[in-house]
Amino acid sequence: MIMENIKYKLLIQSGKGGVGKTTVAVNLAVSLASKGYKVGLLDVDIHGPNVPKLLNLEDQTLESEHNKILPFAVKKNLKVISTAFMTSKNDAVIWRGPLKHNLIKQFIEGVEWGTLDFLIVDFPPGTGDESISISQLIQDITGSVIVATPQQVALLDAVKAIDFCAKFKIPVVGLIENMSGEVFGSGGVEQLSKAHNLTFLGRLGLNKLISDSSNTGEPFVSMPSESATAFEQIVKAVVDFCVNN
Repeated sequence: MIMENIKYKLLIQSGKGGVGKTTVAVNLAVSLASKGYKVGLLDVDIHGPNVPKLLNLEDQTLESEHNKILPFAVKKNLKVISTAFMTSKNDAVIWRGPLKHNLIKQFIEGVEWGTLDFLIVDFPPGTGDESISISQLIQDITGSVIVATPQQVALLDAVKAIDFCAKFKIPVVGLIENMSGEVFGSGGVEQLSKAHNLTFLGRLGLNKLISDSSNTGEPFVSMPSESATAFEQIVKAVVDFCVNN
């Protein structure tokens, strides 16, 4: 596997779907790119590839050169690969494990990323075939960021993501509490982090700005707001982890 030109490889995980994992992955990639880092964003949520939607890249297609897939250049410092670039947005991807493994292998070994500071990998939810393939195919993973909401059911699944990382010897950068506030509660992810002796990276509130940004394809981290300020603190903690580990 050839990824020696990528300095830091970060997985964005969640134990369950619907907790904002892709939102975190996209905004982390955009924030890092805006700081001058060269960033690749790899969307391997094969059955629900939503990265293009969050970046307003729907209907884009991939090209190849010298038998290598060329990632789509969003801007100067950000490149993206997603299954969504290869399928119709209305088509269900009905694949068994071997097909998914082969696609992930192609995305990891057959993409001309060039030289990157960060590769951000948007995991599928859970701990199934895709997660196993990625963790086995990518060497020298820098760490995993685990996203959860404060609900008990989400926390239970976050524990499984933590256990997955332990079994694959993947360092956990820390946990993020998303959709924090009156609706789903607050503080549960921070308590979980303490219970497992892991870093609590911060929390993002449940608000309309983040929801609207997902619908319009304009990452919320690009717009001045309380959410963007809170997220930048999370980004700083992630960068510090990478540099110091």
